[in-house]
Amino acid sequence: MLFRPFLALVLAFCLTFLAAPSSVSAEFVLGNERGNATYGDIVNTGKANDCPTIANGSNGSIGIGSGDTLNDICLQPTEIFVKVEGNRRQKAGFVPTKIISPIHNTTVEQVYGDISGSGTFTEKGGIDFQLITVLTPGGTEVPLVFSAKELEATSNSSSITPGTEFKGTTRTPSYRTSNFLDPKSRALTTGVDYAQGLVALGGDDEELTAENTKRYLEGKGDITLNIDSVDSDTDEFTGTFVAYQTGDTDMGGKTAQDVKITGVVYGRKG
Repeated sequence: MLFRPFLALVLAFCLTFLAAPSSVSAEFVLGNERGNATYGDIVNTGKANDCPTIANGSNGSIGIGSGDTLNDICLQPTEIFVKVEGNRRQKAGFVPTKIISPIHNTTVEQVYGDISGSGTFTEKGGIDFQLITVLTPGGTEVPLVFSAKELEATSNSSSITPGTEFKGTTRTPSYRTSNFLDPKSRALTTGVDYAQGLVALGGDDEELTAENTKRYLEGKGDITLNIDSVDSDTDEFTGTFVAYQTGDTDMGGKTAQDVKITGVVYGRKG
């Protein structure tokens, strides 16, 4: 009888969660104050997705130079726009979208890197990408990789103060990996080769060929970080960012749509 051991396992699992204390603390930011928040304060609220903040109106200054490091950089998207084609009634342009997956896990965080002598930040690691799917007003789902990989941004100042701007580029990896199967069991390194059959492949259908021939395609993004608050006592800074990149191509099966991402940024020196 395998049913009884399975039932016992399920009951033990449920009792573990029931007995878990709701007062477990975690380092978290509530409003503009940093402190210990309980598990009950943040569970199912989406607050764990929020970047840390500092006091509003902080006008300090943080010197940066060769050999310095920036740590705990957090990029939290607040709005994502997708560029749609124009028609007779509307010009082509970016339209606001709704994030449908994941709802509370879109933040790039704990990114760190070095500052070179020219005031250029170079990313070295961290949780530097997130897979996101958004829904356009027309009902189209657009997958994308929000990425800070290989972020290289140059400052317009030798110190970080309100008004400092970092401009640079990022690398956007493919949304799919080589082993991911599409709905017709096609992939780059596994799956079937010709899902539509040999008859269909006899024509000159470029769209069909693109769907069948999978490729690992990466892209480049542009990003601008605008600093508006600096705490010189803790070497922390916050601000906003605007990033432009492309969405998913389904490994070459479709044309990538241009994406604009805006949000808030947090980081600290050292």
